[in-house]
Order: sequence, then structure tokens, then C-alpha cells
Amino acid sequence: MSAVRVLVVDDSATMRSLISAVLRSDPEITVVGQAGDPLEAREAIKQLNPDVITLDVEMPNMNGLSFLEKIMRLRPMPVVMVSTLTQVGADVSLAALELGAIDCVGKPTAGQPADQAFASLAAKVKAAARARVRPGSDRAPVHSAQTDFRPDGRVVAIGSSTGGVEALLAVLSTFPANCPPTVITQHMPGTFTKSFAERLNRSCAARVAEATEGAPLEVGQIYLAPGGDCHLQVTGFSQMRCRLAAEPPVNGHRPSVDVLFDSVAKAVGRAAVGVILTGMGRDGAQGLLTMRKQGAVTIGQNEATSVVYGMPKVAFDIGAVARQLPLERIGIEIINQCNAARETV
Repeated sequence: MSAVRVLVVDDSATMRSLISAVLRSDPEITVVGQAGDPLEAREAIKQLNPDVITLDVEMPNMNGLSFLEKIMRLRPMPVVMVSTLTQVGADVSLAALELGAIDCVGKPTAGQPADQAFASLAAKVKAAARARVRPGSDRAPVHSAQTDFRPDGRVVAIGSSTGGVEALLAVLSTFPANCPPTVITQHMPGTFTKSFAERLNRSCAARVAEATEGAPLEVGQIYLAPGGDCHLQVTGFSQMRCRLAAEPPVNGHRPSVDVLFDSVAKAVGRAAVGVILTGMGRDGAQGLLTMRKQGAVTIGQNEATSVVYGMPKVAFDIGAVARQLPLERIGIEIINQCNAARETV
């Protein structure tokens, strides 16, 4: 397989050099060029035809979001955003992911070595090269929340990674205000999850918030795992609650989808629905299999609608997925499975 050809776009010459050095250390990546602003980048794209672009958020002449919108409209291609890990950077990066960027990484913080900050950059660039780019005209449809729903007591657990911002927006937009109690692990930096939960809350009929220790799982409530330093688990008997476990990463991730799914399998058993969405790697596959063995309904996103068909593919291959569906049908299927009203129709 030929090396992934990357164009590095950043207004800082120092940052361009750091990013290029990290990427060049991977033999499967070739940095074909650098650009200091979107105008230079536009010409470089025409001349170099890169496979992937790394794109800074704040640049002169045109900001990264405006440039990304033009890329996705005029010449859709894989883009990995590089931003500061501040609240403003998080908000902008989330907007970029909604516009069609494949993934995002944070710039080094004060005193942090570049190779540590960019430890995942090469893997994300290579995943982006294989990703299914979905320009604005081809985004997953956002449905209206379903009506005539009566919760049957089940708990919903969802895992996602690369491409998950779009996927979760599409799925959760179908949930009614009285949706089943839902817990979500999305691989995302800690500074991003609060903004993402707020974004989901504005877009969904149900309430969406970052999970907190001991929060009860209730009808109409969706909890998103905080990013960075803990795993989200479900625990309890008569009253299920969120547990935030400060334990080592699993499958290279914290929070880990496998940890969430394993806890739901143990605490809820067959009274659960497990869902694995687009993402790189295999996190969540084994946990979803455990859920299925405990009698839970399990759903996986299909290849055609996955930005990266990694996590759902592994889950499907090992027999963890009972129903494989396109993204636009997954939210509807979840609610149908949890609808007590359908039993009396």
C-alpha cells in the first residue's frame, strides 16, 4: 500500500515543523507539503493532490472553519483538525466535525512534548485516508423525535469514535423527550465532551448532559461519558446509576466503550440495548458481545454509512451485532425496541 500523502496547514512555522516531524516518523505517511494559510493551502491542494489535510483552526486570510466548509463543498477530502485544547478550541473543533472533518487532535499545552500531544496524530491521519468522506450535501439526515413512545424499562448503551459526532446527532435526534435512560461513550478529549453534551442537548428532545458520579439513570435522560481521565460505568440494582471509574485505559482509551458495555451487561443484562457506531479500532466489540450473550438487543452501524468501519466491523465479525443497520435507521430501531406501546398494537 502506498504511503498516505499529507498536506500540513498551519499559520505557525514552528507548529508546521512539529506536525510534519511527527508524521514523517511514520513510514506509512509522506508529508508532501506545508501551507501557512488557506490561500496557500488552496494552491497546494491543486498542485499536490494530498490524500489528507491537517488543518489549523485559527489562521489569517480565512479561518479554518470557513476553509473547511469550502473544501467540503467544492472538493471533499479527509481533513484532520488541529486545535488548542481550550473551550473555544473545543467548540470550533466540534463545529468542524459537523461540517465533515474526520477527526481532531489537540496542540501541545505549555511544557508538553509535541510527540506526546500528537501521539495519536499519525493513526488518525491514516484512518482519515481510509475514511468515507461525507460532504454537507451527503450528511446523515436528522429526523424529528418519534411520538407514541412508552418506555419499557430498558437501558440503552451506545459506543462511538471517529465520525461519532455526526452519528450521535443523527441517532439521538430521533429520541423522544421520554426516551429510555441512555449512556454513551464517545472517544473525545476531556475539554470537548462538555461542549458536545451541550450541543446534543440543544438538538435533542431529551435531556443530554455529561455523566456525573452517582447520577441516576432516568427516563428522558442521556448521559455522555466525560473525556480523558475516567471510564463511564452503570451500576446498581433497583436504581441504576452512573459510576465514573478512574482506572487505566482499556484498548488505549479512557473512557472505553468496552468498559461501559461490560458494566451494562452485568448490571442490566437482557433489559438493555447495545449500539456500536462508526469508529477506528476495536473498542466496544467484546463488550457488545458480552451484552448479546446476556440477552441484550445489539445493533451495529453498517459499512456504507460509517465514516470509519472499524469498531462496528470487528463487532459484526465476532458475532456481537444482531442487527446491522444504516445510520438513518438506528435511532428509530432503538426506540422501537424499547417501546412498550408496540406490544399492545
